[in-house]
Amino acid sequence: MTHEVEAQWMGKMQFNALVNGHTIVMDAPERVGGEDHGPIPKPFVLSALSGCTGMDVVAILRKAGKEVKDLDIKVIGEISKVPPIEYVAIHVIYTFFGPAENEVAAMSAVTDSQEKYCGVSHMLKKILPVTWEVNYNGVQIFSNQTVSAILN
Repeated sequence: MTHEVEAQWMGKMQFNALVNGHTIVMDAPERVGGEDHGPIPKPFVLSALSGCTGMDVVAILRKAGKEVKDLDIKVIGEISKVPPIEYVAIHVIYTFFGPAENEVAAMSAVTDSQEKYCGVSHMLKKILPVTWEVNYNGVQIFSNQTVSAILN
């Protein structure tokens, strides 16, 4: 099995990628010759990570019958200071709101996603540090972040 994405140049700096029948627009800001019709490509790596781990967590919680009311996932990529501009560290912040009795299940679902299931996280960890933290009902219950510069 393979995944295939095709991108077509639309002029200037814009490319439209066809992903499973869905069009994703990528462009550059005007200051570098684009028209800003879509995001630049690099953050799609962060989006892929958020979606991958988020879908894992929701599926794990549903299977356990421990749904939460709300889940927000913020992914922060620290960018290198010299070319090639690349991510040098990534930090994922999971923010849950839900019944207090589901806090342990939420933490367990995140751990399982990060350590067993999320293929995007697994791939990225081969090339850079990926850390995460979990907040439940406004309280941080876990963090393995060692790169404090990510949030500064």
